[in-house]
Amino acid sequence: MSRKHRRRNKFHRRTLPGASPGMIVPDPSSPPPVVTVMAYGPDRLAERTVANIESLQEFVGQWPVTWINIDGLGDADTIRQLGEMFKLHPLALEDVVNLHQRAKVEQYDDQIFMVVRMAHGGERLESEQVSMFLSKSFILTFQETLPGDSFEPVRQRIRAARGQIRNRGCDYLAYALMDSAIDSFFPILELLGEQVESLEEEALVHASRGTITRIHDVKHDLLTLRRAIWPAREALHALARDPCSLISNDTRIYFRDCYDHTIQLLDLLETYRELGADLRDLYVSAVSNRMNEIMKVLTIIATIFIPLSFIVGLYGMNFKYIPELEWKYGYAFVWIVMAAVVVSMLYYFHRKGWIGAAARERRWEEERAQAWNNRDKLR
Repeated sequence: MSRKHRRRNKFHRRTLPGASPGMIVPDPSSPPPVVTVMAYGPDRLAERTVANIESLQEFVGQWPVTWINIDGLGDADTIRQLGEMFKLHPLALEDVVNLHQRAKVEQYDDQIFMVVRMAHGGERLESEQVSMFLSKSFILTFQETLPGDSFEPVRQRIRAARGQIRNRGCDYLAYALMDSAIDSFFPILELLGEQVESLEEEALVHASRGTITRIHDVKHDLLTLRRAIWPAREALHALARDPCSLISNDTRIYFRDCYDHTIQLLDLLETYRELGADLRDLYVSAVSNRMNEIMKVLTIIATIFIPLSFIVGLYGMNFKYIPELEWKYGYAFVWIVMAAVVVSMLYYFHRKGWIGAAARERRWEEERAQAWNNRDKLR
């Protein structure tokens, strides 16, 4: 199956139109859930992979903070069982398995449901949906795929008791996870920025047929990032602004910092998107300039042969009385005349800057001026 079809199936809504709200219809290709739990307090930590959902009750309420992470959404029964155990709203559970969600925040009676996208690099940029339930004593996170995420630094901080995470509540853990998911876009965005700059140089100097394909790939990745980051800005702004009993005022300040990170990402993203949008025009202009150079060379060659063709055509006429035909040095004279014509024309073209070093210097100056003009337009 092609990448395009895989992406289409990934974001396909699987509930039928008019279906009962709260239906849980996971993607059949999703892996079965792997449930891990980290329960901790200031002085102790428990970390475990559980096979029985009922065993989670040993942690919830017994520890200051319990983080339950579910990797894989392929089993509807497991998701329903978790929903019944932790009293999760059916509409929120439906959004967990529908992987086309935008980043958002929804408040229920004693829980907050959050959706954020997490970036994964590779052959092509992909973003993974992470669903999160925040309560006073626990936090649940649902991820699309098997283990391998941007949350590992948070786990390391919990294990090593670095910073203040072991002394704070679930709201601070929710901030740390959201911040880790948002920060996962920075390395990928920096890599895309380097690709945009290299493509700009490639389009100016040695554009090829593969250049336009790489330009479209970068533009596609930038659009994917924008779709993931733009809604996250609104969601984080709501968490930092709206009062909520589950998030303390001290933690709200940290959510405000996470919101600032999304603003920085969007500023960089819009800059690279504008540069990427201009790369196509730059490529077309460079190809046109190259074609003009080729046509110029061909025109010069044809122009050189025009007078030569005239000379040989003149002396190739079948008239009996052509004075030079009987001349002893006529053949050499014709060659000297043709050589003089060629040298004169080449000298004239060189003085005009149409060929030679002057032509290359003029072309380079024109390309540099065009590049600076394009950058000035973007600024």
